[in-house]
Amino acid sequence: MSEQDPNARLRPDLDEEMNVAETHAVFEGATAATIRERRLHENGMEPVPLWLFLCAGISLLVGGAVLGKGGALFNYGQDSMWANEWTEDTSGGPEEITEGEVLPFFVKQGAKTYGKCAGCHGADGKGDGANYPPLAGSEWVTGENTEALGMIILNGLSGPIEVAGKTWNSVMPAQGPISAKDLAPLMTYLRNGLNDVGDVVTVEMAQKAVDAYEARGPGKTVTAAELQGGHMNLLSGVAMDPTTIIDFETYQPVGNAGGN
Repeated sequence: MSEQDPNARLRPDLDEEMNVAETHAVFEGATAATIRERRLHENGMEPVPLWLFLCAGISLLVGGAVLGKGGALFNYGQDSMWANEWTEDTSGGPEEITEGEVLPFFVKQGAKTYGKCAGCHGADGKGDGANYPPLAGSEWVTGENTEALGMIILNGLSGPIEVAGKTWNSVMPAQGPISAKDLAPLMTYLRNGLNDVGDVVTVEMAQKAVDAYEARGPGKTVTAAELQGGHMNLLSGVAMDPTTIIDFETYQPVGNAGGN
């Protein structure tokens, strides 16, 4: 009994009219295509169907529309669903204070401006003991010479000057220009925050110092000798009682309250 050829079933029946070479080529091509398709399928690399792209696109469009309509979910403004949890309720709180006594208000405002001076003269106004003289306890700050004080602030000072029994010889740069509305609280702070004079340098008085600075011209520092020669005076203007109630916006007395 002859052994059966295992590949016999794969071979086509031949007849006299069949071209064996052509048939063999077709058979091999079909087999290679079958193997290639099977490999792609096994590796998960088969082409993505068109219907899957369409479904994904439709899903994105529907999702975008839903988010667009429901955008308030991500809005953290007053009308959002989170407003009650995260927004502070200020209803019924105290009203903003717009009026008060002039002295404490000027001292508070002047302290903010003095922050620029604290680097040299110290937060407590006592200076550094070597290069920058003290402002606390200085006769140039506390005396009846606000005109000289205003000139020192706005114009700057050069040359030797005696402060609290010690001679200092350095240059203080000019701080001008400063508006009268800023200068008045600053000078009041120097005289009452760092010292305890008990008076107020009004905006009207500070304007006199600003006028003198502008008339002198920027860049022209003063000397102690010049100040002692003719500027040891109080700035002119109507004095204001430290307890006078003023408007915090205009810095002017409220109602019938005024100077004395």
